[in-house]
Amino acid sequence: MSQQTRRKLAGAILVTGVVAGFCMSSPSAWADPEVAPDPGVVDAPPAPAPPDPFAFPANPVPPAPVDPPAPPPVDPLAPPPADPLAAPVDPMAPPGVIPAGTPAGQNPTPYTGQPVFAPPTFNPTNGAIAGAAKPIYINFARPIADRQMAQDAVHISSVPPVPGRFYWTTDTQLRWRPLAFWPAGTVVNIDAGGTKSSFRVPEQLIATVDDATHTMTVTRNGKVEKTFPVSMGRPDGKHETKNGTYYVLEKFPDIIMDSSTYGVPVNSAEGYKLHVQDAVRIDNSGIFVHSAPWSVADQGKRNVSHGCINLSAANAQWFYDNFGSGDAVVVKNSKGTYNAPDGASDWQMF
Repeated sequence: MSQQTRRKLAGAILVTGVVAGFCMSSPSAWADPEVAPDPGVVDAPPAPAPPDPFAFPANPVPPAPVDPPAPPPVDPLAPPPADPLAAPVDPMAPPGVIPAGTPAGQNPTPYTGQPVFAPPTFNPTNGAIAGAAKPIYINFARPIADRQMAQDAVHISSVPPVPGRFYWTTDTQLRWRPLAFWPAGTVVNIDAGGTKSSFRVPEQLIATVDDATHTMTVTRNGKVEKTFPVSMGRPDGKHETKNGTYYVLEKFPDIIMDSSTYGVPVNSAEGYKLHVQDAVRIDNSGIFVHSAPWSVADQGKRNVSHGCINLSAANAQWFYDNFGSGDAVVVKNSKGTYNAPDGASDWQMF
């Protein structure tokens, strides 16, 4: 190979190496750029393994105990619950039909239709507490011409149900009384032409005054609670405390008793004017149970009063504190019968 040929070959090799070296050292931007990951795309977590159909279920964790909700407060004026022993009411029965098994004189069905009188007032009043001998008074705003029509519009019911009767005292007052004392715990409901009222008889408190022994025996719900010596109306044919069932009408912590209020002058032999404490009225003819410290020596032995039932100061205070409207006072083994038409002899009427 000639010298000239060798030079040409070496130059070609040199040029080739330079070009190759230039290509190998070129900037990376000329190469395919790497794609940066999208920052908004996150790889999803791996899916959970499918449940094993043959695996036993895990023991469930019992829920934490929860206190039962407190019962709502009892509304004393709410209608009483249905008596589970009472005869069922037929929902298909026509209005006004008294359910079978209802005691005589009661009607638990609501009054329907137009009222036949203006709204009356009641005694006991709505929500009151009354004694076991308390009759119901329905007081009308105007005289009633058709008593039967008005009476039919008054529905009386009670829990427990007890038999009773209506009776009129005036053209503006209708009453209803159970045949026997209200049982302890009775709730009484009145529906008078759509005007409603309710009262309770929480206990039976009865004072039985026996003239044969000159004692008063107080029972509460059938159990003897107190026995007191008494002195009643003296046996002169005019002042005896008569036999019968009385009930508390009103009470006075102190009162002036004046014989002139019933026609006997204070300065006469039979007259008196006394300041009396713890006086409990039991009729409308002047009979009270009251404190009489002046007759303590006679109490339990003889009758010396003008008709009232005398007690010692301490015993009269106990009686005053415990007896209220409608509580019963029964006099026995005396003379005569309390049937005066004074508006309080209800228990002698039937």
